[in-house]
Amino acid sequence: MTKRTLEGTLRKRKRTSGFRVRMRTRTGQNVIKARRRKGRARLAV
Repeated sequence: MTKRTLEGTLRKRKRTSGFRVRMRTRTGQNVIKARRRKGRARLAV
């Protein structure tokens, strides 16, 4: 089997869009807030 075209790395994913990273900035907090309001099962990665 060949690999898929696009595979992200877990470290990069956590560092850019993890919960703690989101909470660092005001806009990131707004993202979490919006996802809570919408009722998302997953708030961040």
